[in-house]
Amino acid sequence: MTANRLWMPRFGIAYTNDAICLYLKKTKKERVFFGSYLKIKLCRRANGKTLLFSMETPRIRQIKKFVKKEKEPLTIEKIKAAHRERRAEILEKLAEFSRILKSETDERFWEEMVFCFFTGGCSARMGLRSIEAVRPLLLAGNHAELSAALVGRHRYPNARAAYIVASREFLQEHCGLRLREKLNGFDNDPARRDWLVKEKRIKGLGYKEASHYLRNLGYRGYAILDKHILRSLAELEIIADPQPPNTRAKYLLIEEKLKNLAELTEIDFDELDLVLWSMKTGEILK
Repeated sequence: MTANRLWMPRFGIAYTNDAICLYLKKTKKERVFFGSYLKIKLCRRANGKTLLFSMETPRIRQIKKFVKKEKEPLTIEKIKAAHRERRAEILEKLAEFSRILKSETDERFWEEMVFCFFTGGCSARMGLRSIEAVRPLLLAGNHAELSAALVGRHRYPNARAAYIVASREFLQEHCGLRLREKLNGFDNDPARRDWLVKEKRIKGLGYKEASHYLRNLGYRGYAILDKHILRSLAELEIIADPQPPNTRAKYLLIEEKLKNLAELTEIDFDELDLVLWSMKTGEILK
């Protein structure tokens, strides 16, 4: 039987001769965990006299940790307070990165590089969805297989599939995909990052994403100058314009200013990145 429907901003009604369903719309915060609507169903038994009550909600999504998202302009005092509040979780995240550097395989180093292919120009959440989709294909999947796996998960499935194939072919030829040995072989931190950026056969890594990749592996001292960090620095009037730096010299200049901020706030440089990022996004991610 076709149901009649009436929808209003906060609720909807669908009804037939045998049942009435109320759909109550959730608040923004509730939708994160339970989806958009709660369904309450009232239906008649065969005798037509008794009403049965049932309540349904979509499958509960995975609950993630939230921290307060900062909406007002940043101040040094707010940054210090946020760091005190979130430091335990930040240290836990940095320790997670350090464990990758100490004990993970070259396959994991490669996976983390691909994750950063995905996050360039896109969100970390999109990167996480995409890496889950292609993980079985990372070592041997061809372009068509990778692209098909990314459809509906990444904004640029064909381009990112091409990044994976081209970079994998080069790294297999260049170092047998032994990324741990290759990255640990550099004499200093700038040279390690410069190689990732300047090696044209590695696709999709500018200074921001190369820094992101190295930080996620457990290397320390690299600034990840994404839009959240740049906006934070602009709000603090440390930089005049939050536009991403488009040269190595500009990147290093802003990176040095971020290090100066770390000294001013007396917050560890790598911890400061996660503090500022969490204040803008409301979460601590990778």
